[in-house]
Amino acid sequence: MHVKAKSMAFGGLLLALSVVCMSLGSVIETNTLFLLAAASYFVGIIIREFGLKTGAVFYLADVILGFLTAPNKFYVISFAAMGLYIWAVEAVWKKMAKSPEKVQRKSIFWAAKYVIFNIMYLPLLFFFQELLFSKALSGVVMAAAVLIGQIGLWIYDRAYEYVQGHLWNKLRGRIMH
Repeated sequence: MHVKAKSMAFGGLLLALSVVCMSLGSVIETNTLFLLAAASYFVGIIIREFGLKTGAVFYLADVILGFLTAPNKFYVISFAAMGLYIWAVEAVWKKMAKSPEKVQRKSIFWAAKYVIFNIMYLPLLFFFQELLFSKALSGVVMAAAVLIGQIGLWIYDRAYEYVQGHLWNKLRGRIMH
């Protein structure tokens, strides 16, 4: 009973921090991407601590609370995409961990990350460019946007790996005991 209550309190705390990060993204415009990325990293922490199902519930609660509280709904949609990416990548990682084959997991995992990202990013970029950029883009600018998205994914994912591998592992022992 005590462990369940502690887990729920921890999840509630991370949920509150995530929603605060989303809301602050609207207030502190210069750090919006940083704050939205930080908010989405909490989804990964919950998944790694409590599993994919709990992570999915946390993610849905986060999106709903974001829509209810954050002033800029577009940032909540951005967070939702980032959080969904984190959830999907963690699901792929867990699936690959169960696989007995010793194939080139790192290469397959990176390919899966780019596939997941591009399934979400490219349709948004091609079909909603006037919403994102207020006008249709030329071919060269569109190619640059695709390339910048791939570079942005690499930076976002490396930062996520750093947060999980270094920062969270150091804090975990202090917080979870």
